[in-house]
Amino acid sequence: MEKIAVIADIHGNFEALHALLADLEQWSPDLVIVAGDTINRGPCSDACLQLVLQMVDERGWLVLRGNHEGYLLKYDRHYQRCDLPQRGPEYELNRIIAWTYTQVRDYIVQVAALPEHIHVDLGPGKLAVYHASIRHDRDGLFPKATNAMLRSQIEPDAAIFCTAHTHVPFVRRLDQTLIVNVGSVGLPFDGDPRLAYTRLTRGPKGWSATVVRVAYDIASAAQAVHTSGMFETVGPITELLLRELQTGYSLLFGFVTTYRDPIIAGEISFEAALEAWLAQAHTLKRFA
Repeated sequence: MEKIAVIADIHGNFEALHALLADLEQWSPDLVIVAGDTINRGPCSDACLQLVLQMVDERGWLVLRGNHEGYLLKYDRHYQRCDLPQRGPEYELNRIIAWTYTQVRDYIVQVAALPEHIHVDLGPGKLAVYHASIRHDRDGLFPKATNAMLRSQIEPDAAIFCTAHTHVPFVRRLDQTLIVNVGSVGLPFDGDPRLAYTRLTRGPKGWSATVVRVAYDIASAAQAVHTSGMFETVGPITELLLRELQTGYSLLFGFVTTYRDPIIAGEISFEAALEAWLAQAHTLKRFA
């Protein structure tokens, strides 16, 4: 095995996934690994999940579960118990996963069977792939993290440790491990809206990692948001998700952390909070 592609965080962006497949066809990797979050946030979770599962069957892709697959499974458990909120901030924030659930509920069994991490024998050495860290699937690795922090998040005996989740790609060597955040196919959050994935290549001196950026039709991806029914079904938060797609910056996390408690406390309505957040979105930097 000489070439491995590691991709992640497609998030229902079918336009980006198609552009990625075209790039992979040209590069022709020996193995493709999907490091979670194929679904949710974007308009085409069903099409993306179906295509990824098709690649598993036809080309031997390896796929693991991300935190958004976890949200789907949690929603399914609540759905079966009929104890979901019907109004309020939790209801508004859950509308996107509720909509995603209607798209992919027939694949719950396949999603539940996905592993939480993947190991590949590099002969010699080991590739370890997690959605986030060894601690949990929302514990993201960041390029400016201290060595001590990163050591607590990775498998120390891995020759290569690949992660995703933050949508911010980087490559960094620590001790004997090459740490790679592979970036996001569907929603990059480093200010560059082009899709990102990582190529692992074996050379005379061992394995190296390269983060690849690929331009795709973002206007068509944005149009899919409008034509898919997201605005009608998911509600006003769709505008925030659309701006993430167009700008390459994270907005949802900052909105939730800034306004969730005031909304729950009744200090501001969900609609007013969202309007205020969107009004200043053009000045916002990325939110980790």
